[in-house]
Parts: sequence; C-alpha cells; structure tokens
Amino acid sequence: MKRFARISAVSVFSLTVGVGAALAASGPIKIGVQAPITGDYAGEGQGIENGVKLLANEQNAAGGLLGRKIDVVVCDDEGKPAQAAICARKLVNDGVIAVIGTYTSGAALAAAPIYSAANVIQTSDGTSDELTAKGWKTFFRNAPPNSAEAVFTAQYLVKAKHYKRIVVLSDHSSYATGLADSVDKAVKADGGNVVAKDYITAGTQDYSAVLTKLKSANPDVVYFSGYYTDGGLIRAQMEQLGMKAAFVGGDANQNAAFAKIAGPAAKGAIIINIPSPENLPYKEAKKFLADYVKAYGSAPPSIYTFTNADGFRAVIAAIQATKSTDTAKLIPWLHNMKGFQGVTGPFSWDAKGERIGSPMAAFEVQADGSYKTVYPM
Repeated sequence: MKRFARISAVSVFSLTVGVGAALAASGPIKIGVQAPITGDYAGEGQGIENGVKLLANEQNAAGGLLGRKIDVVVCDDEGKPAQAAICARKLVNDGVIAVIGTYTSGAALAAAPIYSAANVIQTSDGTSDELTAKGWKTFFRNAPPNSAEAVFTAQYLVKAKHYKRIVVLSDHSSYATGLADSVDKAVKADGGNVVAKDYITAGTQDYSAVLTKLKSANPDVVYFSGYYTDGGLIRAQMEQLGMKAAFVGGDANQNAAFAKIAGPAAKGAIIINIPSPENLPYKEAKKFLADYVKAYGSAPPSIYTFTNADGFRAVIAAIQATKSTDTAKLIPWLHNMKGFQGVTGPFSWDAKGERIGSPMAAFEVQADGSYKTVYPM
C-alpha cells in the first residue's frame, strides 16, 4: 500500500467548520478510511480497507449514489495517535464527508476532535468510554464501549466460571487501560477477587518477568485487556512457565493472528467480544463474507472488518434516505436511525453516538484457530 505524500502541517483550528457539508453537488462522493494499514495492527487495518472498498465497488457497479461515484480515500494512521491526527487533517482537506475508522482508541481520540470541528462523520471501533463522553456529534461507535464489555466480562469470570483469584493484565494504551480499569471495577462489584493487577509494555515480546510475578499470586485466571499481538505471546509464555491459570482476553485479541502467535497454547483460550463472523446468522453477514473471500482469497481477519462495513453501509443508507451529502442532514439521520440491518445484526445509534443492540459472547479458541461460543450457551 502506498503511503500518502507529505502534507503541510495544518492546525485543527484552521479547518473550516462545515467542510463535510460543503462538497459540491457533482463529482465523486469521497468517503475516507483511516486505519493501521502498516504497523503492529496492519492485518486489522487492511481488513477494514478491503471491506470498505468491496462495498464501495458494489455500490458503484449498481450506479453509485445520487448518480455519483464513490471514491474511497485511504490514510494509514499506523494505529498511532500522532499519525491519526495527521490523517484526520489530510482526509478533511481531501473533502471527505465521512471516515470509516480508526481501529485503536488512542488513534480515535486524536482524530475525533478534528472531524468534529470539520463536521465530518466518523464511525470507529475505538471502545474507550471517553469517545462518547466528549459531546462529538460526528462520532459514531461501531462496537460496544469498554464499560459494557467489562460488565459482561465480570459476569463470565465471577458468575459463570466462579473464578476465585483473578489477575488483570494490561498494556499502557488508552483502550487497554480503560478496559482493564473497567473490568477490575466490574469484577469487584460482582463480588469477585482481583488478586493482582499489572502492566506490560506492548511489543516487548518477552513477558516472562511479569508473568513469573503474577504466577506467584496463584491465579485461577489471567485476564488480558490488550491487543492480539501481545495476547498470543502472553498465552504461549504462560504455558512455557507452567502456569495453570486460564487465559481470558478482551475484544482486541479476537484476530486470526492470535492463534498463529500463540501456537498450540491458543487452544482453550477465551476471548470476549461481539459474535465472530462465522457465528453470525444474518444473510447480510453471509453475503459479505462470501463476497470478501471471493474478492480477496481469504476470510476477513476479525469481526472488525464487519463492524466497519456496518459503519460504511449506515453512511450509505443515510445518503440514500436524505438524498443528500450534506453532513448537517446526515448526522441527525444517523443519530435517529433505528434497527438498521447491519452485517453484524440490527443496531441503532443513540444521541451520544453509542451503538445500541450489540450482544456479547465468550469464545473458546479451538485447535484449528476457529471459535466456539461457550457463554452464553
């Protein structure tokens, strides 16, 4: 994937409010994709890009939107906040009316105020509760927030599995620390016992020191709130150290690469997330999955290809319903959208941009890397 050319530094304050509404009524309709196309989470970013381009190509083949072609403009934010801000400024200057992305919460927090100032719609997988607490009317979340995931996780750990000695492990990212704190709080609220809480530096590769320390706490389970790139290594190294504790990972561990990184140790690991692609019963999901495999030769890397597809499809539905690309009309429509049939199931967005209607589940990783739902049954 070619990197975008160097651009001049542009202050967020110099962006013209209402850029998203100012697109001329002719020429292509520009929709951005902001994702980590390179870097640690490149697999996720490439899946997001591929999914959006697949849907845009289908729409264009059917005549486009309002008689106009859709142009997908991609910017690689590498999953990093500083690069995310650069991408947001670039995409606004490119004249996009909406942006699908970002993948990480840190990147989303850096980009969201820029999109808000320009009145450009943003749909994102960022799960930090901060994202919908800032009053950004342009922000729409594609997945449940950390607080909702934490409540479900606590139910699984404390009420379903009855673990007595729980360890919470996190990296230092906005997403992971927020989720870890929320899980810690929810577990204690359910009467659970967190015997230790610790942190890793993402990308370190060798986590034996912190795992050895945690092993001395004699945990029943290690809950990890970080990303699959580290989660797979942690699961493998737990087995190497002879740790008998179960492994439960937060939603960012739900990626095909987790099992590849963990190797045989992946079997039996539990991951908490919204239903995985192969477990979605909706005809929209089955069609999207089949079309994706036909176009790219393999299945999407995770559920987040699907959730971002939902973000794109909702924006398209808003344009069709309002017969407009004016974001002043599109944004209220999206906030009032009810029961939209997404590839991940029916959902709505509330006044804060929070997604409503996303059930969660606990999945057990199988020997072949696939997932089996184990809770709720």
